[in-house]
Amino acid sequence: MLIGLGIAAVIALFAFGRISPKVHDHDHAAKGMAMPQGNAAVAADFKDLLQKARERVPADKLGEISRLENAVVRGDVQTQQIAAYRQLYLIWDGLNELPIAAHYAAEAAKLENSGKNLTFAANLFLDHLSHTQDPAVRMWEVNSAIELLDRAIALEPANDTLKLKKGTLLVDYTGEPMQGIGLLREVAEKNPDFLDAQLTLANFSIKSGQFDKAVERMQKVLDRTPDEPKALFLMAAAYQSKGENDKAIELLRQCRKLIKDPGLAAEIDEYIKSIK
Repeated sequence: MLIGLGIAAVIALFAFGRISPKVHDHDHAAKGMAMPQGNAAVAADFKDLLQKARERVPADKLGEISRLENAVVRGDVQTQQIAAYRQLYLIWDGLNELPIAAHYAAEAAKLENSGKNLTFAANLFLDHLSHTQDPAVRMWEVNSAIELLDRAIALEPANDTLKLKKGTLLVDYTGEPMQGIGLLREVAEKNPDFLDAQLTLANFSIKSGQFDKAVERMQKVLDRTPDEPKALFLMAAAYQSKGENDKAIELLRQCRKLIKDPGLAAEIDEYIKSIK
């Protein structure tokens, strides 16, 4: 049966991108996929990351970077510091050193204290997480994103999307996932129509082997919006993980009828074939 689909489903369906479900045997599925436990990795030090990145910088750019770094240190006017940080962000981004660029976007956003810019900087770290192989760098990115999200939430306490991002980070990357689950549940209970929160919680239920909970949550979504393809897809994932392939196929066929993207529809067809 399928257990990895819980992860693939939400990644695919939030953006309706491509999916490549993998089928595993029923014994593995029944055991479920445990949430992260124990201590998270020790975060990398930005100074070390910066030094390594500087070693990869062409000489003509290194002088400009050093000038801007000195401008930040010497500048006693906040607007000058913000401008320097923004320039550093653009330079490092142009060099494809995305984590370093994100750091400088974050420093500018902190000085500006703008919810929009704090969220933008947090998203830079989030976007790079899936490309990060080093656990220490990943933890630094997670911690940086959480700090920025906390600042943005303080400015926009009613913004459930920010809380969703933070809760997902806490579950996926820290040693205390239940803190993130608690935050996600708070958001979902306050706003039952917030689809992304319901999908995320169902996804985590599948990952932890709590398939019935995922089915129950998605059924509540479908009671309100019967033609929600994302909910149908995740419910199918839960049923397949339970070993109920016929029910999973039925739900996938309902989902497939609602899909407008021919490529994604074709992949769902292949997925159905793989579990018949």
